[in-house]
Amino acid sequence: MRVLFIGDIIGRPGRKLLSRVLPELKHHYGPFDFCIANGENSAGGFGITKKIADELFGLGIDCLTSGNHIWDKRESYGVLQEESRLLRPANYPPGCPGGGWTTLERFGKRLAVCNLQGRVFMPATDCPFREADRLLERTEERCILVDFHAEATSEKIAMARYLDGRASAVVGTHTHVRTDDAEVLPGGTAMITDVGMTGGHGGVIGMEPEGPLSRFLSGMPAKFEVERHDLRLQGVVVDIDDETGRAMEITGITRRGEDGG
Repeated sequence: MRVLFIGDIIGRPGRKLLSRVLPELKHHYGPFDFCIANGENSAGGFGITKKIADELFGLGIDCLTSGNHIWDKRESYGVLQEESRLLRPANYPPGCPGGGWTTLERFGKRLAVCNLQGRVFMPATDCPFREADRLLERTEERCILVDFHAEATSEKIAMARYLDGRASAVVGTHTHVRTDDAEVLPGGTAMITDVGMTGGHGGVIGMEPEGPLSRFLSGMPAKFEVERHDLRLQGVVVDIDDETGRAMEITGITRRGEDGG
């Protein structure tokens, strides 16, 4: 099976770039069995709404993962309850809306998708390592992809090593900065510590530079605006053996687009 995972979609520029580039990716790489994207920043750079989730599903995304920004739009609470294809990190405490695990199926192929969140420099959550164990114990699926939404590179590498041989792929999100460490581990798990982002790279992790610079220089709150220059779609293509669930290859991709959005 061939899976496309698209890095964090940042606001309207990221969504418009995705709509333009996704058909070209499908043509270049051949048909994907499943397309997954992190959508927690797709609504103005913070959170997601039902309208935007439907828009992304309409473009051909099979599942949307997220992270700590999933709670930034109150509307997302209801969407999480109603839409099984929109995930929040599974290791948030019991009682939070939605779920962190789903299984996709197409033409007899099945892929389990799990969303977890790290704890280093992140909001307080339950242990992602133990939650991964619980989720893996409950599934009989061989092909499993984990979006590990975390800040610290060490925690992401630790999760990939911890799940090596038990998950097909562990892809890191959250920092919006693409890393150059994609590999298949000895047990057959593909990993990358951060897939990057889909949006404007001309500012600071998807935002126009003025807001972040003001906050760094003054320590005061500042308004963040979505960056619209140097648009790039970043992600990975993972090839997985359907029978064993072992990854055979992970390939980083970057596609540039025109400014705007």
